[in-house]
Amino acid sequence: MGDITTVSLLVVLGIGTAVGAFAGMVFGNAMDPNALLAVLSGLTGTVAAAVSRNALVELGFGVGEFEQALPMPVFIFAIIASIAGSLAGFEVAALSSALLPVYIGALAGLFSSILTALLVISYHMPGQK
Repeated sequence: MGDITTVSLLVVLGIGTAVGAFAGMVFGNAMDPNALLAVLSGLTGTVAAAVSRNALVELGFGVGEFEQALPMPVFIFAIIASIAGSLAGFEVAALSSALLPVYIGALAGLFSSILTALLVISYHMPGQK
């Protein structure tokens, strides 16, 4: 089960970071590098990562015996977590004095994906007996 969950989490992290960077690049052409850019990039990355993970699970790729598609409340919690991750990514970019839109988007997507991955892990944890 551990290897399958690792594949699923790597998909979430990779796609969330890549889509977040791309969204930062696209949105960065229309607005100044600020917290709104980070939140939009993080939300885009998180939604793309969650949808791609569910699509892979439904196709049967990398699915273990305990792996299943995530229900809608987990998606809602992931969107809330992505706001926190996006703002954290913006703060890291601001502290490193690199306010490039693609950098802000990549960090927002990465931190949002990390929080989403933690949410997925906690959802799949077996309950207390």
